Amino acid sequence: MTDTWLNETLYPDWGQRFRFTRQLARVQSPFQDIAIFETDSHGRVMTLDGVVQITERDEFVYQEMLTHVPLLAHGAAKNVLIIGAGDGGVLKHVLMHKGVERAVMVEIDGEVIDLAKRFLSGIGGDAWNDPRADVIVGDGIDYVAQAPDGAFDVIIVDSTDPIGVGEVLFTDAFYQNAARILTPRGIVVNQCGVPFMQADELAETSRRRAQFFSHVSAYVAAVPTYVGGYMTLGWSGKDAASTRLPVEEIARRAEAAGITGKSQYWSPEIHVASFWLPPYIAKHLP
Repeated sequence: MTDTWLNETLYPDWGQRFRFTRQLARVQSPFQDIAIFETDSHGRVMTLDGVVQITERDEFVYQEMLTHVPLLAHGAAKNVLIIGAGDGGVLKHVLMHKGVERAVMVEIDGEVIDLAKRFLSGIGGDAWNDPRADVIVGDGIDYVAQAPDGAFDVIIVDSTDPIGVGEVLFTDAFYQNAARILTPRGIVVNQCGVPFMQADELAETSRRRAQFFSHVSAYVAAVPTYVGGYMTLGWSGKDAASTRLPVEEIARRAEAAGITGKSQYWSPEIHVASFWLPPYIAKHLP
């Protein structure tokens, strides 16, 4: 039998490939090409426009770090806004926190949600039916522009890179409105790419965020299928102390939130250490 390979198309001169056993779905939505493959090595894999977005095997790294870090750094987040994240993983991890009263998720492409529910059901789990969840198929830019001042404690942006449908989530207008709709100690986090290959992405988005937030930083997570070393998660906040909490305080907050012992990558120690950046990454911050 001839091997069938999925070749990722993120970079023109470097990449990765997955041997897959079958293609489960392929949909051309109004926004992008969506495909889901079955592999022996990584379980099911979702791609958008040929770029790997998530795999069943390592999705926990990205989801845990994108959610637990800002929520525990805030310490009292009740209202959380999620932009993108159509696979449901961020929503599931946000709702693990007992103190969260409302999680609004705005995903522009309903096909991503539908396919994730059908073929990646373990990633979102029961989050779709949680009464605290408000899932909206719509434009996150419009939602943020129209939301009232101080409506959210934490904003989590889980988008593609700043090309195509994800480009508008990296603009001045978006960050300005994000700052407006956050509470006084509010935090927004967003993926900023793999700086070994995408350093301009981190530098440019950091410069933009610094116009509207007094504290701009980044933290890192090692996600195997986001090739090129550490993935950076951009941090924009109104209180610099939120990134300098000791391990003991993060552990206390995790216990109170009800997430202790429920993670595979995140831990209080990893949380604190993730803000200590290698010089090759730190030099791209303001």
